[in-house]
Amino acid sequence: MYEVASRTRRINGVDVETWEREIIDANILSVEAGTNGYQGGDTGHGGRTYIRISDEGGTDISARVMKDKYGDTSGIEIALGGDAELSTIIEAFKFITKVLEEGREAAL
Repeated sequence: MYEVASRTRRINGVDVETWEREIIDANILSVEAGTNGYQGGDTGHGGRTYIRISDEGGTDISARVMKDKYGDTSGIEIALGGDAELSTIIEAFKFITKVLEEGREAAL
């Protein structure tokens, strides 16, 4: 089993409970995710979702924030190299999905 820690993050003025864990192979990733679930509309209604993936050791990872022609964020790109990185990012996305699905259900 693995340790999961909870915390509260303030995301654009709204408190969101998040969950964090490490994923270990030949590299180590830390992943944190949380949401306050459905809030009845767009960002003005208070809905927030948070995701963080970070290298804690030996991870071949790079990321780029994509911008539109106005300079606004339009996306992110994440690239990883290596077999262990493939395994750990799969586990990271599974954890993120589980946390967000449970957060969505709790809000219903």
